[in-house]
Amino acid sequence: QVQLVESGGGLVQAGGSLRLSCAASKSIVSINLMAWYRQAPGKQRELVADINSGGGTNYADSVKGRFTISRDNAEKMVYLQMNSLKPDDTAVYYCWVRTRLLRSYWGQGTQVTVSS
Repeated sequence: QVQLVESGGGLVQAGGSLRLSCAASKSIVSINLMAWYRQAPGKQRELVADINSGGGTNYADSVKGRFTISRDNAEKMVYLQMNSLKPDDTAVYYCWVRTRLLRSYWGQGTQVTVSS
């Protein structure tokens, strides 16, 4: 059963912007941490950004100043606004959440391709 669904990926030119969305099922209770990861072919999956229940955020050095993570607790949504995109940002982006009971969930991923 799919409990996290990403959307908003696609093809964009370098310098462009894209906004990713992730919707969590209402069946996932007490979400504390929400995050975006990405993985390019042949590379390790890496943390892009996360946001905790208090709104505190962390970003990978490679995206600081360009990406912004945000959340809507009422609708169980997490977003990733990506600006000034570079070809190196090309990857499959995954949504991830963790509950207070330390149970974690992964989304199916959405492809982001940045052309030069």
